Amino acid sequence: MKIAILADIHGNYPALCAAVEHLERWAPDLVIVAGDTVNRGPSSAACWGFVRQRQREQGWQVILGNHEEYVISQGAPDAPREGPKFELARVSYWTYGQLGAEAVKELQALPFSLEVRRNGRIAWPVRVAHGSMLGTRDGIYPFTPDSEMHQKSGTPPPVVFCVGHTHQPLVRDLGGLLVVNAGSVGMPFDGDARLCYAQVSWHHGAWHAALVRLPYDRAQAEQDFYRTGFIDEAGALARLVLREFQIARGQIYGWAQEYEEAVLNGAISIEAAVQRYLETV
Repeated sequence: MKIAILADIHGNYPALCAAVEHLERWAPDLVIVAGDTVNRGPSSAACWGFVRQRQREQGWQVILGNHEEYVISQGAPDAPREGPKFELARVSYWTYGQLGAEAVKELQALPFSLEVRRNGRIAWPVRVAHGSMLGTRDGIYPFTPDSEMHQKSGTPPPVVFCVGHTHQPLVRDLGGLLVVNAGSVGMPFDGDARLCYAQVSWHHGAWHAALVRLPYDRAQAEQDFYRTGFIDEAGALARLVLREFQIARGQIYGWAQEYEEAVLNGAISIEAAVQRYLETV
């Protein structure tokens, strides 16, 4: 049994294509997309269309990530359309507009997690969620202690637990629980700009996992930030997303810790806050 885990594509179409070209040579029995296919990147519509087609034609399985939730929330009647709260969510609003109503309905139907099944039954003790079983934003990081892993992997306990969300890949064998963070196809945050996905396999009577790092056409991926209108139309935080892509390190969380409250209080504009932050990174 061979399972490919793709996570956190984040609208990076060249990275997705390169990952799929590689995994098809490996010829997995199953491909699972572990959330955040869309948003926080420029080509969400192309990526979702690609993944959805593979889901229909090749049986790919796809689960919900927090960025799908952010995009879905933009369809709520009370979602802001002006002011600081809107500017903080403008990247998701832009993605919502790019995807269209039918694709957003498909996002709403995604499951939170899945168990690998065969003929309708759980055939292998493999569980997949985006962040952890505690939530789409509850992540597993390289610094997460072993003592928290079993709670994060849920009950009944799986033998293999695969996630994404943190954009920081890892494989940790806890003796009876193999934890795999597949990293990020489109937006790694560990300082290595190459795409990452995970190969999980059963052989010689045991489960094994390998992380695959691959170069791809990053010049094209960066051009897509401008070609699609993402930089010009998705608000000030789009510039932070581009910087994340360029340096393979997360920026929005650090920016929010420093400036979000001041932006919401009207003490500084979001444009000025982003510019000030970018001058320091």
